[in-house]
Amino acid sequence: MTTFTSPETLGSQSLEQRAVNTIRVLAMDAVQKANSGHPGLPMGAADLAYVLFSRFLKFDASAPDWADRDRFILSAGHGCMLHYALLYLTGYDVSLDDLKDFRQWGSNTPGHPEFGHTAGIETTTGPLGQGIATAVGMAMAETHLAGRLNRADLKQIDHFTYVLASDGDMMEGVQAEAVSLAGHLGLGKLIVMYDDNKITIDGETDLAFSEDVRKRYEAYGWHVQSINGHDRDAIAGALAAAKKETGRPSLIAARTVIALGSPNKEGSEEAHGSPLGDEEIAATKAIYGWPVEPKFMVPDDVLEHFRAMGSTHRSDRERWEKQTAD
Repeated sequence: MTTFTSPETLGSQSLEQRAVNTIRVLAMDAVQKANSGHPGLPMGAADLAYVLFSRFLKFDASAPDWADRDRFILSAGHGCMLHYALLYLTGYDVSLDDLKDFRQWGSNTPGHPEFGHTAGIETTTGPLGQGIATAVGMAMAETHLAGRLNRADLKQIDHFTYVLASDGDMMEGVQAEAVSLAGHLGLGKLIVMYDDNKITIDGETDLAFSEDVRKRYEAYGWHVQSINGHDRDAIAGALAAAKKETGRPSLIAARTVIALGSPNKEGSEEAHGSPLGDEEIAATKAIYGWPVEPKFMVPDDVLEHFRAMGSTHRSDRERWEKQTAD
């Protein structure tokens, strides 16, 4: 198995690395407590999501309905502990107790994201491909409203739609039809991050899927980049380049390792759709430089770091509300 980062890097005690590892640990612990779920995607895609939320996503956790917020859609809804962890950490109306109630009856953190149920969830996802298709519609809406409402002296509508998609999403027909339309329309404010870990719940993707996704998207008229999905500087560079590509939607194909850091299950379907197990979690936390107990541990400085992200654009939102009210 080819891994894209070293145990020494994963165990770094820098604030940024501990912040990313916090996402991974919360996902592992929540899935283990629920005794069901998908820990591998959150662990493998944590770098992608962290860079997006910390450096690019325009949002205010205290105002999840702000009309001009950027949209983030987790098309790979089975990996929802990734999103729930970020919602809690950045200060949405999702608590640590909600994470501990993951997948429980009536909880605020169901097994797949549900619009209208959990603050910060933009659309219900689960059936693969649907999230990408919905995101195309959201990007179309942004373009339409911007054309109708924006003036030379005031941009009332000016936001991006970001998607995190999986290998499974790329196999779906509804995805193909929607992204073909997006390319035809030149939706430059639509950016899809493709978590390309090459693993399905049954094994490696080449059991049933061997097409070149990048070339297909290029044929649809998309701007396509390929990166190491665990290199946060590369992720940031790709997102910045995608934002500058205003005439075409963008695909960032990020090669990742599912369940990164799990000594016996990373890169394997064993981490896709079931808990890692207490022993494997303990071994993984050791690689992260993390204590086995307490479970659901969030260091104080890490929480402060994330909460600052949740309020970074508060002044932008307040300014926008004042301008649009005038």
